[in-house]
Amino acid sequence: MEPICAMGVAARLRSEWDRNEGFGQNHMALKFLGQDFESLRTRCLQSGHLFEDDIFPAQQSSLGFKELGPNSSKTRGVRWMRPTEFCSDPHFIVDGATRTDICQGALGDCWLLAAIACLTLNEPLLRRVVPHGQSFHQQYAGIFHFQFWQFGDWVDVVIDDRLPVRDGKLLFVHSAEGSEFWSALVEKAYAKLNGCYEALSGGSTSEGFEDFTGGVTEMYELKNAPPNLFSIITRAVERGSLMGCSIDITSFFDMEAITFKKLVKGHAYSITGVDEVEYRRSQTKLLRIRNPWGEVEWTGPWSDESKEWREIDASVRSRLHNCQEDGEFWMAFSDFKREFSRLEICNLTADALQSREVKKWNSSLYPGEWRRGSTAGGCRNYPATFWINPQFKIVLKEPDTDNQEGCTFLVALMQKNRRQLRREGKDMETIGFAIYEVPKEYLGRVGVHLKRDFFLKHTSSARSELFINLREVSSRFSLPAGEYIIVPSTFEPQKEGDFVLRVFSEKATDSQELDDEISADVPEEPVLQESDIDEGFKALFAKLAGPEMEINVAKLEMILNRVVSKHKDIKTDGFGKETCRGMINLMDTTGTGKLGLTDFHVLWEKFKRYLAVFREFDIDKSGTMSSYEMRLALESAGFKLTNNLFQLIILRYAKSDLNVDFDNFVACLIRLETMFKTFKTLDADEDGLVSFSFAQWITLTMFT
Repeated sequence: MEPICAMGVAARLRSEWDRNEGFGQNHMALKFLGQDFESLRTRCLQSGHLFEDDIFPAQQSSLGFKELGPNSSKTRGVRWMRPTEFCSDPHFIVDGATRTDICQGALGDCWLLAAIACLTLNEPLLRRVVPHGQSFHQQYAGIFHFQFWQFGDWVDVVIDDRLPVRDGKLLFVHSAEGSEFWSALVEKAYAKLNGCYEALSGGSTSEGFEDFTGGVTEMYELKNAPPNLFSIITRAVERGSLMGCSIDITSFFDMEAITFKKLVKGHAYSITGVDEVEYRRSQTKLLRIRNPWGEVEWTGPWSDESKEWREIDASVRSRLHNCQEDGEFWMAFSDFKREFSRLEICNLTADALQSREVKKWNSSLYPGEWRRGSTAGGCRNYPATFWINPQFKIVLKEPDTDNQEGCTFLVALMQKNRRQLRREGKDMETIGFAIYEVPKEYLGRVGVHLKRDFFLKHTSSARSELFINLREVSSRFSLPAGEYIIVPSTFEPQKEGDFVLRVFSEKATDSQELDDEISADVPEEPVLQESDIDEGFKALFAKLAGPEMEINVAKLEMILNRVVSKHKDIKTDGFGKETCRGMINLMDTTGTGKLGLTDFHVLWEKFKRYLAVFREFDIDKSGTMSSYEMRLALESAGFKLTNNLFQLIILRYAKSDLNVDFDNFVACLIRLETMFKTFKTLDADEDGLVSFSFAQWITLTMFT
């Protein structure tokens, strides 16, 4: 399928339609930046030229912007070379992908490499990320592709095989043998996805886990570990979950400091195995852990050279013990809890789990956005704006077991595309969420966005453990069956960002975005005769309209601006011709582009009603209306709008300080009323659907 280019609102609609058609699933991955691997490779093979990626070029900009920027000593002497240019016999994968294929280079992306190492333990998962049919020998054209999960969609990323090299060696990730390149190419594809290599520096293993699987990560602080943690880890291994661990640092100088027993602080490790052995007549719990450096291993009990191995059954020893400096080692579970600070477990979603034996989660995903002035309300500490945040409803239907009251579910809030924004000096926002029980009067209802008064009168039933500047915040809950509202937010209001909210449950649940249904409850226009209009208004009209006895755009502009200039309690830049033309289009019953006496009288009454609404909802009497006052005012005027539609209104009608003055408020109401009125006229059978030819559509939109 040829990529369809769209912008703004059209792009959002196109994305929704594509997702409904199944695009974005692993077997129908979206083509990142429109690049199609098969067609590009075919073209290169036919032309005899190796692929060169103009989108992610072999240039300084692809390396980074600061630490790996143009003037950095770390990038001095770097050349971009294909493996065929500095390796006599390069291979994509030799004898399958293994953990030893991944050794860290000069980039601080140990978190990513730890996740890749875990991925090699699960062949079906690996093949989702690293598709078959790629080689340096058969159909080699200098082009490769990889697939990553990104915020609800799988994307296929195409790269060329020019890699950053210094002194004949790869600058970043490399294999232990030096002739296997799949891991270096995965790293390059992930760098392209995030803008550059430097964008990968620093992170949480959970990011890599989730982008390789589409799973959801739970974190455990080991100093507060639950008593059944070893059982949790064992079940996670059985379920095919990916696991990582790390040691906290107390200062910047601790970063990658090596402890007395050769553990590295501030460094991401992966957990690759779990076992129990009989040692000195009791069962000892063991974990197998890997350092992505491919070296520097734990030297305490159960390390490669430790005496413990000599005191266990020979068959168990031969099965588990591997005395090599490869970065992988065993350690006792008790030592693990004492030495490490944090454990991350990535639970896989149903589509990633192949085995029918494995217990699978039910899951739902909702994209959303925080926008200044419309949906970025901040946390509960800001009651004036908290309610404007997006809201989602979850219905918990049944407890986990018959003898339990609670329904277990997990909520994960992830902010999107923040690594790409590092180049602009931006980083992760501080995010979290709160959960509220739905009150009786709203049970079973969907088309309603709960307002400020609800949140002032009700406390939350649960919330994320904290607001934190990580890509994802997730928490597991157990609440009685019922209906609940999840409100995701940034900590402070007016912080912009895109997010996805995911809900995972042990048992089936219903969940959906809780938003107002689009509707208009506008008073019907009265059918007036001239005899119905009082003599005073007739005299005023005659004076304003002149001998033509009609009000055109220029006259209406003059009249309205003269009127509002007398109202010192409202602020306005004055009514422009476009707004006045919209008013006449709405009220003109003759098709002349001018208003007669009766049409002008109806407009005048409408104008007075708009002024009354504006004054009522200018709560702080500033003469303007804040964006969140605007939403309440529109509802009072009869219009209920979704979050997305309200965002567009704020973008169009609010000033840079997110306030709306009177002339823009009137322009917005006129526009809304015109659009609703036009659609209602065309929707003859009242089924909510209208068909247009292109000519009809463009004529209508240009006129209204």
